[in-house]
Amino acid sequence: MTFLTALAQPKKLILDGATGTELNRRGVDTGLPLWSANALMNDRDTKILQTIHEDYLRAGADIITTNTFRTHHRALVPSGNAQRALELTRRAVATARGALTAVPAETSRFVAGSISTLEDCYRPDLVPSDDALRAEHSERVHHLLECGVDLFLIETINTIREAVIIAKLATITGTPVVVSFVCGADGKLLSGETLTTAARELMPLGVCAIGVNCGPTPTLHHPLDELRAACGKDFPLISYGNIGYADEKVGWINTDAENPTAYCGHASHWDAKIIGGCCGTTPEHIAALKSTLVS
Repeated sequence: MTFLTALAQPKKLILDGATGTELNRRGVDTGLPLWSANALMNDRDTKILQTIHEDYLRAGADIITTNTFRTHHRALVPSGNAQRALELTRRAVATARGALTAVPAETSRFVAGSISTLEDCYRPDLVPSDDALRAEHSERVHHLLECGVDLFLIETINTIREAVIIAKLATITGTPVVVSFVCGADGKLLSGETLTTAARELMPLGVCAIGVNCGPTPTLHHPLDELRAACGKDFPLISYGNIGYADEKVGWINTDAENPTAYCGHASHWDAKIIGGCCGTTPEHIAALKSTLVS
């Protein structure tokens, strides 16, 4: 079954949970500038990464996300690994594929190629020029395509401009494209733009789902409601939230949604076809989503 066929089925699709915070929880260095890409630098940490993918599959995930959030050229420059973008992307995709082989199932599962903002996902003011976006995201799209992903997951995007440029580059490949934005407390993109405008810009490009991620789980139903109104009742939406928030002094602060049952309580109000977890979530959260929301 192809991803688009699965997306057209009545059942919800379960996305995996967090990678970066889960790597950190299991003892992998996720310090800057590499962050989650640290897990691709040696065999020990890559094995831990594959185990995380496997645990999400065992928990019931239909889609696992490649650890490519920070394997692009610009993100690798500060660590002196800029020329390793394709190598590390290939290793990330191969690790996800290895997990699918290690955890066989009767149902189809899919590998989503993660594409993030070129710069900080929380800093829309840092988004590069259109020319830079086209050149650098074109490389990312073709790296992931060459390495064999089933769909593109354009995630944690903070401006319509960057989202549209990536989506245009990705949709012309013929591979399914999902786009997810990060919003502020007001329900708008961090750029101040509305999700209604974002949906109107993206839907004509042929993306197959639009949604929100990397925001407080209890509030995600508000931007989803706006997207539902903008996209129509049948268009697939995606949602995956945080169970806490970053803190410069403490590191990561959990919320009441830390408990998988509480997380599912919030997720039950999301009008979305694809549901998973973002920062802080674990395989236990995904297992709870699978058992609670998928009949």
